[in-house]
Amino acid sequence: MNSMSIKPISIRIEASTICQLKCPCCPTGRGEIGKFLGVGYLKFEDFKMMVDKNPWIRNIELSHKGEMFLNRDLLKIIKYAYEKSIILRADNGVNLNNASDEVLEAMVRYKFNSMQCAIDGATQRTYSIYRINGDFDKVIENIKRLNHYKMQYRSEFPYLNWQFIVFGHNEHEIKAAEQMAQELNMTFQTKLSNNDSFSPVKDMDLVRKEMASGVASRAEYKKKYGKSYSQRTCLLLWSYPQMNFDGRMLGCCENYKGDYGNVFQDGLLECLNNEKMNYARQMLLGHEKSREDIPCTRCSVYKGMNEMGIWIKKEDIVRKDLEMLNGIAKRKDMIRDTEKAGEGQVR
Repeated sequence: MNSMSIKPISIRIEASTICQLKCPCCPTGRGEIGKFLGVGYLKFEDFKMMVDKNPWIRNIELSHKGEMFLNRDLLKIIKYAYEKSIILRADNGVNLNNASDEVLEAMVRYKFNSMQCAIDGATQRTYSIYRINGDFDKVIENIKRLNHYKMQYRSEFPYLNWQFIVFGHNEHEIKAAEQMAQELNMTFQTKLSNNDSFSPVKDMDLVRKEMASGVASRAEYKKKYGKSYSQRTCLLLWSYPQMNFDGRMLGCCENYKGDYGNVFQDGLLECLNNEKMNYARQMLLGHEKSREDIPCTRCSVYKGMNEMGIWIKKEDIVRKDLEMLNGIAKRKDMIRDTEKAGEGQVR
């Protein structure tokens, strides 16, 4: 593992660090992302160059700290990825407040794989407490428009997931939101807040029943499972590395205060396998001590791992790789089956 270079088929690129919402617990809403990573969006020319130079890439996540739909080149990116047989996802999350008909149709037409919609409530009154400046009705309307195009093209893509971050002010609407998700042909997922001091959970037993992990806070998760709620993000340094819109290699989706070089300038494989990135991986495996120039050193997830002596395991890395490979293979099978039946054709 020490000297083994990596060449992942999956990467993550921030489509936009711009966001129109002001969510209290989000570093983008507080202005931190713009301060450290800049305010901008992924340009089509940069996306095309990176894809052309790294033809083994088969899977790309576009959502990160900003709102993907605010990228003015998104339509061209979606179309080009389809032409290159690259799977696109927005599983990290979008707020879906602003999306043109043209882009929504393109997501269906060019088989954008999946998207997680951040909707923390079942009414505007509740939703807007956290999603400040957000319009609940507009989000639901955009989902309905996507479903309209999915029916028109007889396509299952994109898969839609309703993500519901649980707070004290919205816990009473979990069931109503889950019912709405079902009616909109969406899967539903509850998530713990990353800040227990903002609108803390009131009915702990209710939330425990609604969470797959059976806990009502991240602190309770750590106590029950002996690790951070976000520890899986560390696996991204091997299987699904995160880049900023301007090419800076961030490694994971938690880091925004340091980088491992610039992919657009230095090359993808060079950034993924340079001394700094390799050292970071050894830190996460517990093989090396923390170093000040490594972004992980300042991360609360790494600090928790260091404190408890619970490190990333090699079998976790292999398992994550297999998950990505199996997901890509499943998508190919589904597209082949629908196209054999004469469905979902690009028109």
